[in-house]
Parts: sequence; C-alpha cells; structure tokens
Amino acid sequence: MSTKISALAVMASKYSVEPSKLLETLKATLMPKATNEELLAFVVVANRYGLNPFTREIYAFPGRSGGITPVVSVDGWIHLMNSHSEFDGINFTASDLDGKPYSVTARIHVKTRSHPVEVTEYLSECALPTQPWKSHPRRMLRHKALIQAARLAFGFSGISDEEEAGGNITAAIPRPVFAVPTESTPVVDIVPDTLTSAEVPVSETAEVRFAAAMAERAARE
Repeated sequence: MSTKISALAVMASKYSVEPSKLLETLKATLMPKATNEELLAFVVVANRYGLNPFTREIYAFPGRSGGITPVVSVDGWIHLMNSHSEFDGINFTASDLDGKPYSVTARIHVKTRSHPVEVTEYLSECALPTQPWKSHPRRMLRHKALIQAARLAFGFSGISDEEEAGGNITAAIPRPVFAVPTESTPVVDIVPDTLTSAEVPVSETAEVRFAAAMAERAARE
C-alpha cells in the first residue's frame, strides 16, 4: 500500500494536486477500466521517465498477455531525448528511391561519446496501411528513426511506441485506451495528422481495433 501511495504522491506533487484527487482523475478520464495494480504500474513508468499522461506523452494499451503496455507518443520520445543530460543534438538524412521515400537515418550526438549513435529505418519494414503513413510517409519514417535511435543512445526500456504495442492505432492523436467505445461514438473518416489535438477525430478503425484488443484480453481472462 505504501508503494501505491508513494507513486501517486510523486505524480500528484508534480501537478500540485492531492494523491486521492489524482487517482480519481486518472480513473475517470484516462483509465476508467484499469485495476489498481495496472494503474500503479502505469504511474511508476510515467514517474520514472517524467512523462505527462494528461498531454498524451504516455498512455496505456492492453497487453497481449494481460496487464498494460506503457505506450509513449512521439512527443513523449522527443521529451525524453531533449531532457536527457547527455543529449547533444540530432540529425536526419532521408533517402529516396525512384522518387519515393526509401529510408531515414537518425544520428544522435551524445556528450560522453566520441561517435554519434546512428540508426536507419526503412519504409518497407515500417510502413502500415494507415492514413498517417499514406499522407506523410517521410514524417512517420523520421519518427521511427528518432525513436529507435533515442532508445539505443540512452537505453530507454519498458516503453513502446504505438505500433510496437500491437495496437496499430490509426488515430493521429491517441485516445486513453481504457475508455471503452460506446454506441454513441461518432464514426468518421480517418483524417490527416496535420490537425491540432482539439480538431482530430478518432477513426472507426482505431475504435474497432481497440475493441478487438479488449475482447481478446477478456477472452484470455
């Protein structure tokens, strides 16, 4: 019990709220179907990396074998990288083939190393049949290269990006994954990822895939 209070107290102090109020808010807005143990695991990971769940730097997705998988958005990965004391800049090199995006190389400079950490990601290995990949393949490939380079450079562990979590979430802005879709949820077309968070609706595909993930988890239990 003391561990739960401590983890919540750390996060509550950061946002200047009472631990009990924070718990109530997390359950009401972000993780209404989460167990106390799942909530604790999520809070511990968010605290460890200093990520804000309310600005969607980190959220949760149902794990394949139960529990939750902490998922970090690209904004969260950028925050992790920029806040690291040894981070000394990043460069990208994009390559096209026959006029189409082929690969992106991310090169992270680390203050304590004489050589930069370099990672190349290829479109053929990363692209998904989702709207962001169709409309902005170079941007998405750059995100993938950034994430993998940051992980290799600084040893970030225990967290995944949206696609690694297995959800294949197609909405440009991730939703809290423990909010079960209802019949009143509007069905809209997938939209480009050029809108603001206030303007981006959630795609039907994202809702269907989330519902399927929850159903699969319930069947295992």
